[in-house]
Parts: sequence; C-alpha cells; structure tokens
Amino acid sequence: MSDPVSLIVVMAFDRDEEGNLVAAFEPRTYDSEGRAKAEARILSDKHAGVIAWSRRAEPDLGEYGEPTELARYGEVPEME
Repeated sequence: MSDPVSLIVVMAFDRDEEGNLVAAFEPRTYDSEGRAKAEARILSDKHAGVIAWSRRAEPDLGEYGEPTELARYGEVPEME
C-alpha cells in the first residue's frame, strides 16, 4: 500500500462553436501548488477559463479526496 499523494492539476477551457465550455487540452499535473497557480495565471490570457486544483489521493486503492481549488480565472464549468 502506498502513502497518499497530492494530485495538483491545471485545466483550461475554451468555447466551442455552440458556445459550450470544452477542455482545451488534457489535464496537466504539477509538482507544486505554486507552479500550478503560476501556470494557471499564464494560461488565463489564452483561454476562456482556467482552474488549478489539488486533492489527496491513493491511486493504488482508487481513493481520491475532495478537490481544493487553488486558482480560478474566467469561466470554468461546474465540476462533478
């Protein structure tokens, strides 16, 4: 069994032809919250919305904690 890790992710969104928010690229992972926040800020100039978030995880067990928002810019769809 492995120790829990922190997943730190940045996602960006653009609008499609119908005006719906869609992922601009696959979620990107980062080693630190600071780097993820900085990248989200940089990406915010190029996309309709960007979010950086983290959560504790034990991938070997398939267990994931609730996400914690680190930064949000622009329009981001509700995460389910």
